[in-house]
Amino acid sequence: MNWVEKDLEYIWHPYTQHKTAKPPIVIVKGKGALLWDENGKEYIDAIASWWVNPFGHSNKYIADQIYKQLTSLEHVLLGGFTHPPAIMLAERLLSILPKNQSKVFFSDNGSTSVEVAIKAALQYFYNKNEKRTTIVAFEDAFHGDTFAAMAASGISFYTMAFQGMFIDVVRIPVPVPGKEAQSYETLEKVLTEHHCAAFIFEVLIQGAGGMKMYEPECLDKLIGICQKHQVLTIADEVMTGFGRTGKLFGCDYLKSQPDVLCLSKALTAGTIPMAITTFSKNVFDGFYSDDINKALFHGHTFTGNPTGCAAALASLDLLLSKDMQDNISRIHRSHLEFQRRFKSHPRVHTIRVRGVILALEVSSQQKESYYGNLRNNLYDFFLKNGVMLRPIGNIVYILPPYIISHEQLTTVYSTIERALEEVV
Repeated sequence: MNWVEKDLEYIWHPYTQHKTAKPPIVIVKGKGALLWDENGKEYIDAIASWWVNPFGHSNKYIADQIYKQLTSLEHVLLGGFTHPPAIMLAERLLSILPKNQSKVFFSDNGSTSVEVAIKAALQYFYNKNEKRTTIVAFEDAFHGDTFAAMAASGISFYTMAFQGMFIDVVRIPVPVPGKEAQSYETLEKVLTEHHCAAFIFEVLIQGAGGMKMYEPECLDKLIGICQKHQVLTIADEVMTGFGRTGKLFGCDYLKSQPDVLCLSKALTAGTIPMAITTFSKNVFDGFYSDDINKALFHGHTFTGNPTGCAAALASLDLLLSKDMQDNISRIHRSHLEFQRRFKSHPRVHTIRVRGVILALEVSSQQKESYYGNLRNNLYDFFLKNGVMLRPIGNIVYILPPYIISHEQLTTVYSTIERALEEVV
């Protein structure tokens, strides 16, 4: 069977210009931090397969819990019904999330978790007969590919075909070092001049926007400004949640907590698609009424899927174990050591680290496009050398599964070092 030939005949890949793209690599097996293609070549998955596999591939504990659930109840609609896995997952999640979170709303991916959050924020004020129709977001944000999530995103080539069709979104600068005051002042001005319902943000780290990092104190300040204007705050923890920042959630670094949180990706450890949006009691109470029209009329066919809930519960078991927390700390220390050794490298502009995330900005004489030549050459070099990394323009980032070994992580570092010498 020629799998590549069949793929090219039938499959439309995401984020792909098929006329110019190289044929896809056929992966047939995964275990731990490793993947193997159809020819037996081994790859270290250094980005946890788009950030979803914190406990590695083919994790037996999670697979066993999924199988056990499948043999008792694979799915039941959550409209008018419920089931123990959903209740147990909601209770357990709320016990480790910020204390102001009160209600759990299920959906099926990161984009829809954001979609739910934005719709709820807009309807919250509609239910109160207040005209608030503007969403505030960061420049270069990425919140997903459904329409409201895409509207809140700021990466133009993802959204340019749909300009003029979006909800009203106003952008403010990210409070990266040197731009903190500008970010605060712009938000204050925006909230004064517009009828704003909510401010949505990626917590401490912008993912697809280039792994830009900013400090918790800055986000506390921005949330405080929103609270002063009675504007809801939405924390997009789709990428940062479940240990990625070094704490269970990026919001754990904050003194001021958001009204809404969006979760997905690592929620089910890369097994079954699932997402969750959590809400404070105050937001939920905005929909609690004798008037049926004030209900949140939103749902998905697989909302609260029992099998996905079982996967998420198993994932939480692993995440909260001492061994896994020790692994997260070990990866963080390794990243800091790599940062120390390479921050003065002539081909490195900056290296940023938070938790298990490391972002290396390659020095370049010109502004690099998202899928430009430098990015493509680096990507090809990494794959040729058995490491799965997907640079964002001139940003090379590592976001590994927590079970990656010291030797595997060292190989990732050394491959990046070789790329700096041979490609850049």
